[in-house]
Amino acid sequence: MPLTRDLGLAWSLARRAVRSRSSRRRLERDPRAAATPAPGTVRVAVYFADTTVNMYQIRQWYAPLAHLAETYPVAVVVRSPGTMVTMLDECPVPLVYARKVADLEDFVAAQPLALTLYVNQNAKNFQMMRYGRMWHVFVNHGESDKMYMTTNQFKAYDYAFVAGDAAKGRLAAKLWDYDLEKRAVPVGRPQADHFAGDVPYPHDDRLVVLYAPTWEGDRPAAAYGSIGTHGLALVEALLATGRHRVVYRAHPRSGVLDPDYKRAHEAVIRAIADANARDPEAHHVHDVGPELGWQLASADVAVTDISAMVYDRLATGRPLVVTRPVAVEADVDESGYLGHAEWLSAEGAGDIVALVDRVVGDPEARGRLEHWVRHHFGDTSPGAATQRFETAVGDLVRLRDDYAERHPAVDERRAAGASGGADPEAGDPEATDL
Repeated sequence: MPLTRDLGLAWSLARRAVRSRSSRRRLERDPRAAATPAPGTVRVAVYFADTTVNMYQIRQWYAPLAHLAETYPVAVVVRSPGTMVTMLDECPVPLVYARKVADLEDFVAAQPLALTLYVNQNAKNFQMMRYGRMWHVFVNHGESDKMYMTTNQFKAYDYAFVAGDAAKGRLAAKLWDYDLEKRAVPVGRPQADHFAGDVPYPHDDRLVVLYAPTWEGDRPAAAYGSIGTHGLALVEALLATGRHRVVYRAHPRSGVLDPDYKRAHEAVIRAIADANARDPEAHHVHDVGPELGWQLASADVAVTDISAMVYDRLATGRPLVVTRPVAVEADVDESGYLGHAEWLSAEGAGDIVALVDRVVGDPEARGRLEHWVRHHFGDTSPGAATQRFETAVGDLVRLRDDYAERHPAVDERRAAGASGGADPEAGDPEATDL
């Protein structure tokens, strides 16, 4: 078994290296990759060091960033060649390809950056965070009650833009000596103001159920994924009624670590394909598109795992069911919304139809939902979250400029090198094959 595992790892690394070299060659031939924003123009950077597998984290910010760029020039810093290849064709704001630390240094030196936004906790964030004379702001890629949302890594950033009162309460309960009122800024869910994509099915009498499970997780405490325990039973039950339409949107990492989880995922996909073959008018959907929005806004009911999708859906104010994790180690914080959620156990997955019917028609369930929407996101009227987000950015731009005026500039390159950063002349060996 160890030998098999080692061979598999070696093969995976070899494929990764080949893909990286191929992406680098494509970027060398594409003049767009070498284009950079004019010096002295960019006020807001968005730092994204991940590979394509985690692009869902930055994609959901595309529309809010494009709107922000109408006021404050924005650029996304990309470290992975594969990610850059993909984003060149889809990102609505300028890109900066900084594969090496030296490239990053050149960008920082050329721009009057007021703040950098971070959508995840990638370890390479620290290669950008070593630069001063700007604010470093964690915006995350969603709102949830996962343990990820209370990590002590929040303290590494100058500020965190959080969704609302629930997020502040969560941080207050878990982080020691954290200046919550200063550093956690509620902005709601600006992505909900920019839901994208066209609905790929007809508007008819079918009740649309979105099933949006997460992946299996990389440790027992994060094993929130339901595909292997709930997925096939609940999907087959909905497919069998003739009055429901299933939209299946699984986390893009589903099955990357657990072969059994991958097989369950594939079984759900086959069940949907078979149902459409039997009844072409059903228009069930296996959704793998890059756009996220229409799924959340159009579904009559959403079934999700404990993940950011719970709160993406909550921001719409529409009926929601949450799957109960089977793993006893999975950390479930029921002090907030999850303590009042409509739960679906693995044993009850086959009874999903009755539960869906109840949450659609029960006034008490609706009332509970409205309370938690306000608690998590505040004002969810159209445009309110976008205004709060852009106001928070504007406040930090002005604050940064005030500090910069009162504190004369120093040589950022020398200061960063002296503080333990990577040698800019040597480049970044870890960034060469992201």
